[in-house]
Amino acid sequence: MTKCSPPSPPADGITARRLISIDDLSDVEIGYILDLAEHYAGFLKRSEPAPQCLAGRTQINLFFEDSTRTNLSFDLAGRKLGADVVNVPVSASSVHKGESLIDTAQTLAAMGADVMIVRAKEQGLHERLDQLLDCVVINGGAGALEHPTQALLDAVTIRSKFKTLRALTIAICGDVQHSRVAGSDARLFTRLGANVRFVGPAGLMPESNQFTDIERCTTLKDGLAGADIVMGLRMQFERMQSGDKDATQGYFETFGLTHETMKRAKPGAFVMHPGPMNRGVEIDGALADDPARSLILQQVFYGVATRMAVLDALLGAA
Repeated sequence: MTKCSPPSPPADGITARRLISIDDLSDVEIGYILDLAEHYAGFLKRSEPAPQCLAGRTQINLFFEDSTRTNLSFDLAGRKLGADVVNVPVSASSVHKGESLIDTAQTLAAMGADVMIVRAKEQGLHERLDQLLDCVVINGGAGALEHPTQALLDAVTIRSKFKTLRALTIAICGDVQHSRVAGSDARLFTRLGANVRFVGPAGLMPESNQFTDIERCTTLKDGLAGADIVMGLRMQFERMQSGDKDATQGYFETFGLTHETMKRAKPGAFVMHPGPMNRGVEIDGALADDPARSLILQQVFYGVATRMAVLDALLGAA
């Protein structure tokens, strides 16, 4: 692939018409989107304008939950591809007059949306919108279940260092139970051939009937042993019940990611974090800011390129 040559799309085209779960994408489509993200990352690195393949398309970002990275990276991604991007100020919308989330989304779609990126805590909302709306629906984060574009950008970030995820050991550490990132990452990384572990207190692990194929470790000694990538997760106190919060007592002393605890992983292993970070809670600031060990800012960078790829792939197929 030359500097300006995009990857070839799948022979049968992109069949996905939405991205609510990582499972909406076939293995071939995932590979294409990851390659396309790397292609768009090249434009960003060279500070060159990307092809305006979404000129004339309307993108609506509808975020019912606070977001910095996801919201702004989707905004940038759409604009860099030439789309007309509308960010809905939910705090000033009719939701606060009692209008339902469904009615709000339908009203916005009726204004001519080609794609709507929705972030909400309600489970099942995205599936319902996909049934009701004529536009492409992309999940910008759903409850504690799914964050598919975060998983894709994390995979692109890892590939930037290792070329592949196959046979890598990836430890996902912390509040796994309440993390939408952990679920999407685990499913995608496993499909890409990685060995995935959940690491953290037993009280912050998923239910025993969930992710039955993922190894669980309740000590850093076991969880980080031989890891190529260590993914820290934010403590999501806003989603915890009182019993869950008990599991966080003394968390940093036992599970905090530091230069010292990273010695349990492979030499040269990298640390990642989807953000926002609680410094001194799940990760030490010195480790997070260490350019030799941390890929956290690279995740932010690849977030824009990956969301450009997702928008291009799904709208091109629509």
